[in-house]
Amino acid sequence: MARLRSLAAVTAAVRLVQAVNTGFNYGAIMSDGSAKSQAEFEAEFNRAKSLQGTDGIFTSARIYTTIQAGTPNTPISAIPAAIKTKTSLLLGLWASAGPEVYANELIALKAAISQYGSAFTDLVVGISVGSEDLYRISPTGIENHSGVGIGPDVLVKYIQQLRSTVKGTALAKAPVGHVDTWTAWINGTNSAVVDALDWVGMDTYPYFQTTMENSIETANHTFFAAYDVTIHSAKGKPVWVTETGWPVSGPKENLAEASAKNAEKYWYDVACTIVGNVNTWWYTLRDAEPTTPNPSFGIVPSDLNAGPLYNLSCHHSSTSATHSHPTEPNRVCGKSYNVTINSHRNTLLNFDIPASYEGKTCSLVMLLPEHSQLQTSAYTFNNKGGITVNYLTHAVTEKVTYNSMPKDSHNGVGKVESVRAGGKWVLTSSPCKAGTTQCFELVGTGGLELEFFQDYNPSPIGVFVTAC
Repeated sequence: MARLRSLAAVTAAVRLVQAVNTGFNYGAIMSDGSAKSQAEFEAEFNRAKSLQGTDGIFTSARIYTTIQAGTPNTPISAIPAAIKTKTSLLLGLWASAGPEVYANELIALKAAISQYGSAFTDLVVGISVGSEDLYRISPTGIENHSGVGIGPDVLVKYIQQLRSTVKGTALAKAPVGHVDTWTAWINGTNSAVVDALDWVGMDTYPYFQTTMENSIETANHTFFAAYDVTIHSAKGKPVWVTETGWPVSGPKENLAEASAKNAEKYWYDVACTIVGNVNTWWYTLRDAEPTTPNPSFGIVPSDLNAGPLYNLSCHHSSTSATHSHPTEPNRVCGKSYNVTINSHRNTLLNFDIPASYEGKTCSLVMLLPEHSQLQTSAYTFNNKGGITVNYLTHAVTEKVTYNSMPKDSHNGVGKVESVRAGGKWVLTSSPCKAGTTQCFELVGTGGLELEFFQDYNPSPIGVFVTAC
């Protein structure tokens, strides 16, 4: 059965209420080297929000530079594009092109503050001084011909210059960070950089980790191993996932093979766990415009209007939730943010079952950790009663009532006689109905009163579908 760490209890409702940023990385130039225009940024930002299977959660953009390509220090056109599309920004200041260029980054930033005012500054979720500068001067970076980097002393100086530049402006309190590879963060010689930051940005690509077992089957473990050691090295600073992804095409790197199938698995195993729980900027929405790089990580092809190259839905978590009221059979409850089960309220959960589950067995599982195991979630429970699971023959909408539920439901397909804190249960199992949406009703028995907020960080709580 799929490992629980890959379950990612991230429902659309959870994502909407958590103050977590989710977006993509966006370059300043197209793949042929031409400067990206405001209209092109707008088109990409809007497409990110409309990606099929993502519930419109990709509303943030990480940019590597604040300077418009081809100019000395004109503010990048991504800024007015973000204002127009209401896209939040993780600003980047390029730091490895020398002090004069970095000074121009600061000039462009000050100009943007002056030109766009709060319409711009209200969108800024953070500022990154540099990107992978420490990696590029490391032995691995040099071996891989990664380009020019800078050392920790220079980077700390640049961070201080940024803080001085924004002092007294609307960005004075913007959290300042640096983006680098996990290998840079665990290097003790870079410790002073961590001390100077408000947050740590981690880049990691299991596909490129050729000195270790790096097949797609181990990529989930490899990613979280990198994330865990970065957290350990961050001295309590928040760790943001600033770059990760898997290519849809490209050469084989050790055991790692680039394909849409493998990119989908990586998305399923990693994105569906961190998105909505950790500030995340995925790599990348599109990189094949007008030419296709090698390798290519783009989720959509050159044509922005084309569908994603692989399935982006997080199949294992419920895609929508609502309630039914046996005591008020005509009441419409609408979308719910919590799972509530008691004597007068049942919970209905829809689950998307991917086509790739064909021939597998699907299980509906429930996890209810001890309160002491939870850090970001909570639940209320009266410590008595159980749950009965009913299967509905078709999915429901948020307008459903108790009386309008499917009449040909299959009642009692699973049950828990006695719910208890710290418990884990397989509620029901059956052959996966691949490519469909399945709906289950959770009904309380024996006086049960239970309410929880589906979540995964760091201890899973909720109801999920797994496949084996």
